[in-house]
Amino acid sequence: MNKSLEESAARLAPAIFVVLWSTGFIGTKYVINNAEPLTYLAIRMAFVVVVMAVIAAVARPKWPDRIGVMHSAVAGILVHGFYLGGTAIAIAHSIPAGLSALIPGLQPILTSTIANRWLGERVTPLQWGGLVLGLAGVVLILHDRPMTGEAGWGWLASGVSLISITLGTLYQRRYCNRIDWRAGNLVQYIAVTIFFGTGAWLFETNVVHWTGEFVLALAWLVFALSIGSISLLYWLIRHHAATSVASLFYLVPAVTALMAYMLFNERLDGVAIAGMAACAAAVLLVNRR
Repeated sequence: MNKSLEESAARLAPAIFVVLWSTGFIGTKYVINNAEPLTYLAIRMAFVVVVMAVIAAVARPKWPDRIGVMHSAVAGILVHGFYLGGTAIAIAHSIPAGLSALIPGLQPILTSTIANRWLGERVTPLQWGGLVLGLAGVVLILHDRPMTGEAGWGWLASGVSLISITLGTLYQRRYCNRIDWRAGNLVQYIAVTIFFGTGAWLFETNVVHWTGEFVLALAWLVFALSIGSISLLYWLIRHHAATSVASLFYLVPAVTALMAYMLFNERLDGVAIAGMAACAAAVLLVNRR
């Protein structure tokens, strides 16, 4: 019975991850209305540190050695620091939602190219075909959406976040796979709290409007995203090839578009729906045994 439950959970994990990760774009838009990006992220990570510290105190996991702590800190700065910081800064600088959704859509191609050389993972021609199909699906989903925004820091932040999440997932797989996720995550969140706190102190006014919208969105981002989706991401990285995990990000723009349609009544036409179908087909091809 326990084995059956574990198998069912393993099958559901990718879908749950995609849904949770997609909500991050929605939640970020709500919190950015009430706080500057680095200030909000410093507050978010401080709360996450408290939650992870409680989890670690109860579970008493094996702690990594000094080298493991260093690797965890680097992975945290990449996966949480530059990626979340870049995304939040881009949204704060009026970068459209379409571009924010495109960022994870580009990640599988970049991840597969690097993994092929850095991790020694063999990417088959069928998988390459699936990756290209997924990229085409992302383009269809984002067709006819505004792709203009404030020049400068917003565009730079978008590019930084794409590179950071790609390198971060690969770094996590190569150097942090054997570290207990509870201890490793706590180290990562402590490092990134210092990272965001320093950035907020140096570059922002630190003004926060503690509205109901801000508190609810912040709570969701802390528990569902920073605890739930990140734990699932690292579990998937530990148990699957980097290319297979990265392919899941093709589904994020599609799920985000559906959420925006339901929450904000954004237009969802036949071309975008065809793009969603292409993304789903791409994930099946990349993960085909």
